Amino acid sequence: MGTAWLGGVCAAASHPGKTSVSENRASANASASLVRGLTLVPATALIVTNVIGTGVFVKVRVMTCNVGTPWMVLLAYVVAGVLTLAGALTFAELSAMMPRSGGQYNFIGAAFGRVWAFLYGWMETLLDGAASIAAVAIVFIIFLNDLLGGTLSSVQVQLLTVGTIVAVTLLTLASMHTNGLLVTVITALKVLLVAGIGIAAFLFSDGSWAHFAASGAAGACEGVPSSARLGATGFGAAVIGALWGYNGWADVSFVAEEVREPGRTLPRALIGGSVLIIGLYLLVNAGYFYALSPEAVASVPEASSVAGAVMARMLGAGGASLLTVGMMLSTFGALHSLSLSVARVPFAMARDGLLPRTFATVSPRARVPTHAIVLLGACAVGFAFSGAFDVLTDLIVFMLLLFNGLAVASIYVLRRTLPNAVRPYRVWGYPVVPALFLAATAYLMVNMFLATPGRALAGLGIVALGLPLYAYFTRRLPPSRPEDWLVERGPAAQDDGLESMPRAPGIR
Repeated sequence: MGTAWLGGVCAAASHPGKTSVSENRASANASASLVRGLTLVPATALIVTNVIGTGVFVKVRVMTCNVGTPWMVLLAYVVAGVLTLAGALTFAELSAMMPRSGGQYNFIGAAFGRVWAFLYGWMETLLDGAASIAAVAIVFIIFLNDLLGGTLSSVQVQLLTVGTIVAVTLLTLASMHTNGLLVTVITALKVLLVAGIGIAAFLFSDGSWAHFAASGAAGACEGVPSSARLGATGFGAAVIGALWGYNGWADVSFVAEEVREPGRTLPRALIGGSVLIIGLYLLVNAGYFYALSPEAVASVPEASSVAGAVMARMLGAGGASLLTVGMMLSTFGALHSLSLSVARVPFAMARDGLLPRTFATVSPRARVPTHAIVLLGACAVGFAFSGAFDVLTDLIVFMLLLFNGLAVASIYVLRRTLPNAVRPYRVWGYPVVPALFLAATAYLMVNMFLATPGRALAGLGIVALGLPLYAYFTRRLPPSRPEDWLVERGPAAQDDGLESMPRAPGIR
């Protein structure tokens, strides 16, 4: 019954009503427009809080089992960080060139056509976005249950998960300026938490630098298969684990239309945020290894965290409770930033005629896409009730990699098809830097397809279910051109100097 209810909740996204495409766009353009309320600090904070979830507290155990020594774990984080930075540098150029809501939706559409943009938007909104929000919300409540000593029943956990999603949805209905302040505060607390654990480990844990010369090969490594331990295979597995720890760095591009002076702010936020995260990850993981030997790190039980073990060493039993509160804060920040950014994808699709026009509605007071935000929250609630989010998020990982690859590859296409477009920032190291990211993405895709071909094909099939909807919504739309994706439609295009950017004929 829960799954059927979910279908009913999300069915609105596929109901076009009786409005023509021209009326759709005219209505969207006549409504209130978004406001560029995000400056550099909150834009950077959005990246940091979206990336730093709970992985930084737990991943080091498996990575130590993968590679054996502290220095190799840190090297894996550096390699993954360099690849992430390569993606961020590429997105800096693309976002500054196309400062529209939707981020990758626009990059992919401009380079590879509207059908690929639609499929990405369909997946990101109704599959990955909503399902991920449900998954993160339940993790938040699981931490709360741990803090309460496991007293919550399964029904209470589910209801509190739904309540959390509703609360975050209501928060994101506030103005972008208000949400930017909240993101900044949460991010500052997150940075203090992660950096504080790393620094405190060096100052108060009574650890040893000798740990960095030791090996964790003899650790228990609970739940880590022998095939993923040591050697080139183990290092590859560690890099993959670190890459997932950096996941989410690109989501600021979704809100590009609400960033002030995007040509300058977006590149600085993407690059600066990525560098800050790399530094925090290296600091806290070095602190873990100073406090605990690599064998002790590798022997931490699967259901526990290395950060918890370090905190317990420094503060005793109270350290575990303090860490749980910190992990709740970290999870809530990721949940809020995810809800805030992903809602701009269905908004952009509706404005382009690829979803019903109601989802392009902007609140005249808060100046945010209210109906798109409610759509995302409603679908997330549906997933929370159905319990389908775990299966779904596993199945579409392959497609997420594919679309990330397409978004980065679009820079090569657009350099050729739109050579005269205004580019406030050009990626350093082109064409090598984007190629590094694409090579890593190709490796992950091949590795995943060989390891779990059924999941990869299932993900492809799930995303392809959006094609009938695409055919319906585009049946009366004119063909799209690369230049159509350069700037946003509507009054916001006149803000912050964007009126000087080239517009395709017919775009108002």
